[in-house]
Amino acid sequence: MLRTLTSASVALGPRVAGWVRTMASHQLLVTPPEALLKPLSVPSRLLLGPGPSNLAPRVLAAGGLQMIGHMHKEMYQIMDEIKQGIQYVFQTRNRLTLAISGSGHSALEAALFNLLEPGDSFLVGVNGIWGQRAAEIGERIGARTHQMIKDPGGHYTKQEVEEGLAQHKPVLLFLTQGESSSGVLQPLDGYGELCHRYQCLLLVDTVASLGGAPIHMDQQGIDILYSGSQKVLNAPPGTALISFSDKAKNKIYSRKTKPYSFYLDMKWLANFWGCDDKPRMYHHTTPVISLFSLRESLALIAEEGLENSWRRHRDVTAYLHGRLQGLGLQLFVKDPTLRLPTVTTIAVPAGYDWRDIVKYLMDHFSIEITGGLGPSLGKVLRIGLLGCNATRENVDRVIEALQEALQRCPRNKL
Repeated sequence: MLRTLTSASVALGPRVAGWVRTMASHQLLVTPPEALLKPLSVPSRLLLGPGPSNLAPRVLAAGGLQMIGHMHKEMYQIMDEIKQGIQYVFQTRNRLTLAISGSGHSALEAALFNLLEPGDSFLVGVNGIWGQRAAEIGERIGARTHQMIKDPGGHYTKQEVEEGLAQHKPVLLFLTQGESSSGVLQPLDGYGELCHRYQCLLLVDTVASLGGAPIHMDQQGIDILYSGSQKVLNAPPGTALISFSDKAKNKIYSRKTKPYSFYLDMKWLANFWGCDDKPRMYHHTTPVISLFSLRESLALIAEEGLENSWRRHRDVTAYLHGRLQGLGLQLFVKDPTLRLPTVTTIAVPAGYDWRDIVKYLMDHFSIEITGGLGPSLGKVLRIGLLGCNATRENVDRVIEALQEALQRCPRNKL
């Protein structure tokens, strides 16, 4: 065998000869994993946590389409259609509107990396985990980060925001519209106008609320808005939606330093997504199949209509609230006007370990609900009704499961 390989190496030339000799002189140390020699097995579950959500059938079908090149003219057309869909769900005419190749976290980083420079003053509403994350990213950039901290379940009044703007004179304010860790819906009317009065840009996180709660980016004076694909849109995780007002774009294009991230550099991304008047240039390889799915998810919400989607989430979640209270459970957010219509938080019932309840629903009903996150950990249970999962039938299923869990799960007798 070695003689045959040596003869072949002479005939194939020096580069291939070296490769042949390497093949002959090294043995494989790692064998093929047995698990990968078996068919993939994925359980069927009803995902009623705060996300990801179950995929809509049309979105699922889009994920099975064949690949095309990320710079083919057909792909550019799909990207243009995605931009139009984002403009619709955000209710904006902003030209600098696109999808990020990454989860909602990547959109948050894209916003902060491009808008903030070292030494900039950054004001953050921290009433849950997403404000905590925004503040940490701001600190890593070197911005002078100022936190307005509230306990889980709290929201920010315009008076509180104005006090922060007057004291810290920030270039950017971060607020979360849908704080999924606590179930709070932050009011936004008038906050953009207030920020602009103090020469401050307004950045809003709508990852958990987009499609389920009204948002009017241009009319509400929001300068930067972002969301994710895996919540109400019922698409796979891994793409994020983002848009910048002209004021925000001017801040990006007039910055003195380059953004820390090349991958998330908005000037490059704006060009690649056709948001300027220049020929598109390669920046990175986009997740083509995920963009197919995102396109279809945006098409579904366009067909239903935003106002119909908002109404459906509001009505089904109100039905959920009534059924939960019928079980004797307490809603964590006391003011009904401040309850997020996509993710409901329930105070963990006295005497129970929240982990027992979550596990019981998964083990016995294949239904996912979750506990708290960040500051709300151990305080709440969370039920998500996102997109196609927001139905009365699903409410009845989770209520039946919860009722049994409360009867069967152990309780602390102290």
